Amino acid sequence: MIVWMVIAAVVFLALLFRNPHFFQDVQYVRDKIQARRRVLKYKQTNYSILDRFLEAVKAQPHKPFILFNDETFTYQDADELSNKAARVFLHNGLVKEGDTVALFLRNEPMFLWLWLGLVKIGCNAAFLNYNIRSKSLFHCFSRSGAKTLVAAEELHNAVEEVLPSLLEQQVTVFILADRCRTGNMESFKDKMSQASSEPLSKDLRSHLTLQSPAAYIYTSGTTGLPKAAVVSHVKLWSLACSMSMAGVTSEDVLFISLPLYHTTVGSINCNTLALRSKFSASQFWDDCRKYNVTVIMFIGEMMRYLCNTPKKPNDQSHKVRLAIGSGVRADVWRYFITRFGNVQIKEVYGATEGNFSLLNYTGKIGAVGRDTFLNKWVFPYAVIKFDTEKGTPLRDSSGLCIEAAKGEPGLLVSEISTRAPFAGYVRDLQQTEKKRLHDVFKKGDLYFNTGDLLCIDEDNFIYFKDRVGDTFRWKGENVATTEVADIITLLDCIKEANVYGVEVPGQEGRAGMATVTLSEAQRFDPADVFKHVVSFLPAYARPCFLRIQSSLDITSTFKHMKVKLVEEGFNPNQMTDPLYFLDEKNKNYVPLTVDIFNSVTSGKIRI
Repeated sequence: MIVWMVIAAVVFLALLFRNPHFFQDVQYVRDKIQARRRVLKYKQTNYSILDRFLEAVKAQPHKPFILFNDETFTYQDADELSNKAARVFLHNGLVKEGDTVALFLRNEPMFLWLWLGLVKIGCNAAFLNYNIRSKSLFHCFSRSGAKTLVAAEELHNAVEEVLPSLLEQQVTVFILADRCRTGNMESFKDKMSQASSEPLSKDLRSHLTLQSPAAYIYTSGTTGLPKAAVVSHVKLWSLACSMSMAGVTSEDVLFISLPLYHTTVGSINCNTLALRSKFSASQFWDDCRKYNVTVIMFIGEMMRYLCNTPKKPNDQSHKVRLAIGSGVRADVWRYFITRFGNVQIKEVYGATEGNFSLLNYTGKIGAVGRDTFLNKWVFPYAVIKFDTEKGTPLRDSSGLCIEAAKGEPGLLVSEISTRAPFAGYVRDLQQTEKKRLHDVFKKGDLYFNTGDLLCIDEDNFIYFKDRVGDTFRWKGENVATTEVADIITLLDCIKEANVYGVEVPGQEGRAGMATVTLSEAQRFDPADVFKHVVSFLPAYARPCFLRIQSSLDITSTFKHMKVKLVEEGFNPNQMTDPLYFLDEKNKNYVPLTVDIFNSVTSGKIRI
């Protein structure tokens, strides 16, 4: 017995010294298992996020729930206002149980009153991106299957543009105003002000289960028309548990300046939410101080914008202790904590529609999580070899996928099962099926295709490399656009860079191109840029073409938009922006003239 105990101790110590993160790895998986069990218990008892909210209303009615501008709304206020909103929907049978209502508004408290009101009467909401217009707006609305649209007053013109199409589908349109200036639209606020704030019967939502949809949340649409992902009530619980695992407590004040239609209502977890209508780098820390914020939500570009603001003496004068989000670059991460103080950054990885997530619980700068046997055993996933040119996983002679080697970027996939379901996209079976990967490691298995390339290093840290759609092949090599952009933006004269691949007649694959903006008070130095890319990038990854713009188009979640740039290519006849060509012979980036363009496209100049 003693011998076996000694052997076990020796094995344990060997594992410990070999893996200094052993205890953290075990704790992380333990927390995930406990979270899964908690969600399963809620599923069995049909206990929803709304039930949690209503309990908080009873337990802490006067606790601040929403801080917005100079207003404070308590949990009791939120309950009563959402009751009023629900009664407007119920009026004259406008909305029935199980219906979907589309919400088209910016970050404001009304967004939450409307969603809570809809859930109280057994309905769900489609969260429309307030930046979309015309064809995209009508497409997103139609995908939801909604027959009612509620829009902000400032978005009146956008709705009016698609009103004829909406009326053809017999859609009821509400504008969040006391009066509506357009026929065929109704005002909402006046009806809400006259409605009762009394509690609603729970019978109105008796048909709901935790598998029922709570919201439809749309992809950002960087590569086409947005898709509506189904977010169930059980998914909301998973999101709430993820926040707890990241270190958020009920005593925290969360600052949400990202769009609510993307950050979801999974943040409703008995916290106080400080809400801003739109992200502002210049006002960010003043808002944090104003609302005594302790936790911020971020995406990578947001952190970079904050780091680019002018330094102030009170940069570290705040109560923020935790930052939760995704996509922050290693250099931005380091600078952020150096400048703004000891803020713990928790990088997370996951997709709205996904069935798998990662958390950087060790604090390793740049990583999104760790690859461990225990995590993979309990929550099956893998990084597999991927052919970026064909856009499909590589398979062996048996037709099965192949795991990527350490240090090799590969496609992240996660097993689809009853414990880790994939609900798919609303009314889009084709796109749903594209996300399902069959026969991955054995015939008949089913995995979720994340569409993301990740890499596992020798120390088992996992790093996000790129979106599959943001990777192109050139000179027989795969080029990761974010890595090229990171190198280019190290130059003092370059503020931002959007990297993508463009087709060149007679050439296989796509040549690299970067659209950039210049730093303030800086001029473009083509010789210096050439020297830099040659020094830091392999030949196949160097942008063959550069385009200078005053600003880069981005989505509402600060992702660079590439499709239009790819379509425009590098033709100087079709644009007025300054264009440059990588001239290896003269060791410089030279202006891309019509003659050079013709020589490249005709094959006279080989690149």
